[in-house]
Amino acid sequence: MEALVPIIVQAIAGIVAGEAVGAAFKKAAMGHLPVIISGIVGGVGGGALLSSMGGDTGALSGILGHVVGGGVGGAVLTGIVGAVMNSTKKA
Repeated sequence: MEALVPIIVQAIAGIVAGEAVGAAFKKAAMGHLPVIISGIVGGVGGGALLSSMGGDTGALSGILGHVVGGGVGGAVLTGIVGAVMNSTKKA
């Protein structure tokens, strides 16, 4: 059960950050499903990347590290997906 809590925290942080990026870039015109999926995938991926780089020690340890990694990962991946979807609509 303890291994599942960080994944849930990262996924929620990724969804929140993805929704924020989706709201900020309304030109991308993404629906909620791509935003949610990219937020979850980016959040879990970003959290895993941060923890593999030694994020479990120092200032970003514990829940704060999972929130930061999940938020950044979700925001970045949602921005990338929005840019790709926007460029395919123009083509």
